[in-house]
Amino acid sequence: MDLIGARADAGAGLIEQLLGSEDPTLAYRARVLAGSPVEEAPETLELRAGIAHSPRAAALLSHRDRDGTIRLHPYAKWQGPHWTLVSLALLDYPPGDLSLVPLREQVYGWLLSRQHLRPSSTVTYADQPDRVRRCASQEGNAIWYSLRLGLEDECTETLVDRLIAWQWPDGGWNCDKRPQARTASFQETAIPLRALWAFGRRYGHRGALDAAGRAAECLLSRRLLWRRRDGALIRPDWGGGVDRIHFPIQFYDVLFALQALADVGSIGDPRCADAIQLLESKQLADGGFPREEPTCVTRARIVSRGSWADWGSAGRRRSNPFVSLAALSVLVARRQASLAV
Repeated sequence: MDLIGARADAGAGLIEQLLGSEDPTLAYRARVLAGSPVEEAPETLELRAGIAHSPRAAALLSHRDRDGTIRLHPYAKWQGPHWTLVSLALLDYPPGDLSLVPLREQVYGWLLSRQHLRPSSTVTYADQPDRVRRCASQEGNAIWYSLRLGLEDECTETLVDRLIAWQWPDGGWNCDKRPQARTASFQETAIPLRALWAFGRRYGHRGALDAAGRAAECLLSRRLLWRRRDGALIRPDWGGGVDRIHFPIQFYDVLFALQALADVGSIGDPRCADAIQLLESKQLADGGFPREEPTCVTRARIVSRGSWADWGSAGRRRSNPFVSLAALSVLVARRQASLAV
């Protein structure tokens, strides 16, 4: 187990502690991070199988009707079918559960509907045909969790082809409907980046891999978090400060950007160094990392930006186990990349 940073020993100690967690997601992820050969270790696979029966997964699925659907708009924040599947994938829910197909069908029915390709959902200006205004994070997340949950089908590739066709000249995507918007939105780029890479690797899809590479370069050209023009920190119009860790709903921040670059094998790029340094500065004395910006409220009823699941402690001075394992995974990947050079 290789870690970097001033509190590497504490980070390793935290991983050892979480190996014995009663939460199967945490125990599974800690075991993988500690170097377990996932495909060869029955006890590791058994841990992942147990995630399907965990209280957190049960809470996320507790509001399904008898037909397996959730009677909300697919994108209802954050309790609709789309975000339920995002959350399950985030938990490492085991793939192949066919009871989730009705939720996938709700999402695909929405994304592949005719009205979804029309204003105001999708906008194209005659003088800018190569800048389709589209919330590509929606398709990106759907592709990502379909792969993670073993739910992909021919419609998944349709979403992949659309993302490739909608990619902007600078390698990203943007949902900004204003004609003067000429550069990609990082919030709309990181999610499609990891989704296209995952699909390309799974199926040998050259177009998806090439598009993911262009998207990665779009982020790397700004050192992930800083403007090229003056070196100032990026200040998005929505989604919160990129220098704070947001969880569990993630669009773009220092941790998520590094996770995406680690997923596509670019974490060793020197242009990630400043973001790595920023992430390391957030490590707490116990070796963990904080959930600085909670992005949902836990409720047993439908509320705006609610979640039926509890995602653990929040606050700048309290480590969150989910965030901690994600951050430590990034640092391990960075260390391994540096050793491979």
